[in-house]
Amino acid sequence: MSGRTLRLSRLRRLTPGRGEDGAGRAGRRRGAAPKVVALGGGQGLSASLAALRRITGDLTAVVTVADDGGSSGRLREELGVLPPGDLRKALAALCGDDDWGQTWARVIQHRFQSEGDLHGHAVGNLLIVALWEQLGDPVQALDLVGRLLGAQGRVLPMSAVPLELQALVRGHDPDRPEDVDTVRGQATVALTPGEVLSVQVVPAAPPAVPEAVAAVLDADWVVLGPGSWFSSVIPHLLVPELLDALIETKARRVLSLNLAPQPGETEGFSPQRHLEVLARHAPKLALDVVLADEAAVPDRESLADAAKRFGAAVELAPVARQDGSPKHDPELLAAAYDRIFRMHGRIGPWR
Repeated sequence: MSGRTLRLSRLRRLTPGRGEDGAGRAGRRRGAAPKVVALGGGQGLSASLAALRRITGDLTAVVTVADDGGSSGRLREELGVLPPGDLRKALAALCGDDDWGQTWARVIQHRFQSEGDLHGHAVGNLLIVALWEQLGDPVQALDLVGRLLGAQGRVLPMSAVPLELQALVRGHDPDRPEDVDTVRGQATVALTPGEVLSVQVVPAAPPAVPEAVAAVLDADWVVLGPGSWFSSVIPHLLVPELLDALIETKARRVLSLNLAPQPGETEGFSPQRHLEVLARHAPKLALDVVLADEAAVPDRESLADAAKRFGAAVELAPVARQDGSPKHDPELLAAAYDRIFRMHGRIGPWR
């Protein structure tokens, strides 16, 4: 038995309510909200969390830690900490709709505007890093911030060490359109004018946060995406213990597709190509449902064929905002998730 497999086995034994036959899950109170883990980063994960908190109170976000731009990049470089920006955004998305929650959401998202060193820093980034330094434990500090905000869920980093994203990109230099270069840094990869072929993280095989692995193993549902495909979604599959948990969990798995290709990173990608790229990075991963906006899928048959490779069914639903922007509507996305959980779940109904 490998060391990684042994650690996963120990985590399973420590995970409450799970038996070999799934009796822990099946024995939960009928009508209880599902345990949901959402993986991603940035605005995509925030959209998913804003929807999911409307339908379950048992929600955990597992967030990428490869950001190297803006305020997060500066704090990471100066202090050697995990980049806090995507973690902050996830906490803001989990704030409630009451005055307390919305006030704190605005406060932690607020950025200083000045001519000095504070310019561009987000209040929430500074708060998170301060608590990391005070407590010396990233998970404990994020839990404390969540309690302060009244967050309706838990936020965890996917790894305990800051990661560097590296990508093989064809045509990163427009003057050499056929050359393949190694591009370093999440911010650079996200904006490349070339074609991203694959990504990896440095250090390779980084350690997963044990609480994140345990949450995936104990979940009823795991939601991957939407978000920046190469810089927010796929990095979770490059953390070996987290990938093993995603493969071995008895939870059902939903892949939530983006509403449109992203300039640079996935320019020209069809919905099915997103799945093909995912399969190249994690060929053993299985999915149960692929969720897509019905207006964003011009070739439904091709998407269905790509989903079959994962063993997944395709669910199409209107999940975009009505203003025409490529952003998810929290209420519509919540309705789509709720319908999927009811139709494909093992122990529904949830309410």
